[in-house]
Amino acid sequence: MHSAKEKISDMASTAKEKLNISEAKAQGHAEKTMARTSKEKKMAHEREKSKEAQAKANLHQSKADHAADAQLHGHHLPGHSTYPTRY
Repeated sequence: MHSAKEKISDMASTAKEKLNISEAKAQGHAEKTMARTSKEKKMAHEREKSKEAQAKANLHQSKADHAADAQLHGHHLPGHSTYPTRY
């Protein structure tokens, strides 16, 4: 189960990345509107998709970082270890 801190961090990252995705879409739309040729429109579309993909990748990376941080600083039950034991 996720810790509260991890959930809050994930929600903050999600909000930030959704804002970045929306910004990329708006910029792409503006570029497509300003484009005069079909090649310029296609380039604007590809840049928009690239920016969206980068924002989504950043979101997944930040969630992975939060999960790793939670695992590193998590609380453990007495008698249980996160380290493998040798037999």
